[in-house]
Amino acid sequence: MNRRYTKLSFIPLTLSLLLMGCGATTLVSTPVENIDAVPLKISELNDTQKKNWGHADLISDTIPGMSVDKAYREINKNKNGKTVIVAVIDSGIDLEHEDLDDVLWTNKGERPNNGKDDDGNGYVDDIHGYNFLGEAYNEQLEYVRMLRLNIGDASDRAKARLKLDEAYPKALQNKQQYEQIFQVVKNADDAVKKELGKDSYSKEELLAIEAKTEQMKQYVAVLTQMFSYGESITAVMDELSEGITYFTDQLNYNLNKEFDGRTPVGDDPYNFNDRSYGNGNPKNRVDTESHGTHVAGIIAAERNNGKGVNGVARNVKLMSVRAVPNGDEYDKDIALAIRYAVDNGAKIINCSFGKSFSPNAQWVYDAIQYAASRDVLIVHAAGNDGDDLDDSENTNFPNDHKYGGMEFANNVITVGALTNSYGSKMVANFSNYGKQNVDVFAPGDAIYSTMPNNEYDFQGGTSMAAPAVAGVAALVRSYYPQLSASQVKQIIIESGLSSKASIVVSGDPANATTFDKISKSGKMVNAYNALILAQNITKGKRTLSKNTK
Repeated sequence: MNRRYTKLSFIPLTLSLLLMGCGATTLVSTPVENIDAVPLKISELNDTQKKNWGHADLISDTIPGMSVDKAYREINKNKNGKTVIVAVIDSGIDLEHEDLDDVLWTNKGERPNNGKDDDGNGYVDDIHGYNFLGEAYNEQLEYVRMLRLNIGDASDRAKARLKLDEAYPKALQNKQQYEQIFQVVKNADDAVKKELGKDSYSKEELLAIEAKTEQMKQYVAVLTQMFSYGESITAVMDELSEGITYFTDQLNYNLNKEFDGRTPVGDDPYNFNDRSYGNGNPKNRVDTESHGTHVAGIIAAERNNGKGVNGVARNVKLMSVRAVPNGDEYDKDIALAIRYAVDNGAKIINCSFGKSFSPNAQWVYDAIQYAASRDVLIVHAAGNDGDDLDDSENTNFPNDHKYGGMEFANNVITVGALTNSYGSKMVANFSNYGKQNVDVFAPGDAIYSTMPNNEYDFQGGTSMAAPAVAGVAALVRSYYPQLSASQVKQIIIESGLSSKASIVVSGDPANATTFDKISKSGKMVNAYNALILAQNITKGKRTLSKNTK
């Protein structure tokens, strides 16, 4: 599922409700003791830092970014790299976006809009990628589809039934609570605007009101609290509206057992041999289908063009593969999307999606192994349930281990999400984790990037952490193309910054542990160190700690 909302507890008007938040030549890794001694950043981030924090440097900025800006200043300034194709398997990309239009992959063997498969790759009019969803958008979660179609084994269907019985009433309750909050805030906002005789107001103006009635005191108290969740009451109300829409979509589509979102596509999504479907337009279909555009900008938004944001990597061509609906993706679509990306030249595939049930997981596993055989790196988001993925009950698909304890491929890197606050709260409360099943952590909370229609905004999730790492991988593969996918994976893992700092996972102080215990590497990704280690590996000055191809 491609949207994530963070819930923050607060109490307006005695209601316990929810607010929504979806040139160096030697390795210069910072020693553990130095990182752990970095002082906590007391002051709030300014607007520029908020929009670019994922590129910041932990030591100089006390912000747990990936040292991207430092890498460009000190390493990449005079380097000319090789172009790397990065496939974005997601919800579709705004192909006309001002910050993405010049970094799109173009299939030179295909003539646009002639209804023919000019290059003979099996896909018609695939100029910038392919669309495996056709005109479909809303979709059920996989476990709901399993119940509707009676697929999967009996034990999985029993789990699916329990999950739906829990999820549907919870979504209904959340929708009702958001609606209640919205109405309370709206009433207070209307009253304060009337009191001040203004259409908008600041927190300072709100606090300056001399409330003459108990009701006005309550209105001021409610809105004062709302200012802690947004820069303006309008922004808070917009987020509440988005939350209402999100839970409404869950009830109408994702968790609705009677809904069939696949009808517009016209194929049998559970028949792997039924492949004559989709079209060559991998663009987002509606403005709210923004996930793929946001992910694409994190990887490779045009750098230093005076617009919007800078992507992590330059020398990238983005291939858009639309395969992730507003709901759970189909195994067939993902398997074919991976194969499409591999066959058409992608060297890195970003996979910012996941689900808890996968009735045809083997199709995807085979595709991952196919990518490994063609030296393609896959970067996958760890998921946003705040779960320990080492617990067998917390299934997350796709993965590179089949829940058998051993990895079956060495080309997948799984990424958890960091916040911009170094210290005990630096792991995003929504991020999954796991000493065995998550490889690294990277910036993923409140990330500013491209949105449809030349817009920009913040989104959060491990979906945002994965493309940050895909961007670093693209940098490494651009400047050191002789390195294999598995070597690049290991370089990213080994060159990260280590820390044994005490941190909180799942947003629960009771779940305190140390950072080195929540991923295989115990590290946060660092672009600067990754490039230096890659240079040393290619020059024979260093070796990787594990056997890699």
